[in-house]
Amino acid sequence: MPTPREETTQKAKTAKTEKPEDAIKLLTKEHREVEALFKQFEDAKEDKAEKADIVAQICDALSAHAEIEEEIFYPAAREALSEKGEDLLDEAEVEHASIKSLVAQLEEAEPDEELYDAKVKVLTEYVKHHVKEEEGELFPKVKKTDLDLDALGAEMFERKTEIMAEDDEEEEDNPE
Repeated sequence: MPTPREETTQKAKTAKTEKPEDAIKLLTKEHREVEALFKQFEDAKEDKAEKADIVAQICDALSAHAEIEEEIFYPAAREALSEKGEDLLDEAEVEHASIKSLVAQLEEAEPDEELYDAKVKVLTEYVKHHVKEEEGELFPKVKKTDLDLDALGAEMFERKTEIMAEDDEEEEDNPE
């Protein structure tokens, strides 16, 4: 039986052959996937190996998601919204920095460490807040612009595929 991380990797490989979605649909779908992983973590109770596997998936997903947002989506949104989106995008970038810090800490941590579960809980809260602002405020504003969300989504999809391939290569080069 495959581990949860192997299942996620398989889903990602399958997704590589799917048709890219518009940028907002792609990001929203990724939000739901990470929310599901947080729920799996909550349900894992005391199974430390399962928790570690789920946290690794969360960290991988958030890292790839942040990278395509920062490299592609945010600059395009900033240009399309000009001053109307400046504060929201500035906040989003600060939120990303906090999330990345926790991701980095969790990538180095073990599930039996004292603050492990607390860090996952805080990460969950940060991500929920970030998602709420993006989906409730930023995305509706971006939808009202003339930004080509289909082309942007295709670019983001392609970049995410590259990131995941790089991650696969790193895992093959450095098996645990």
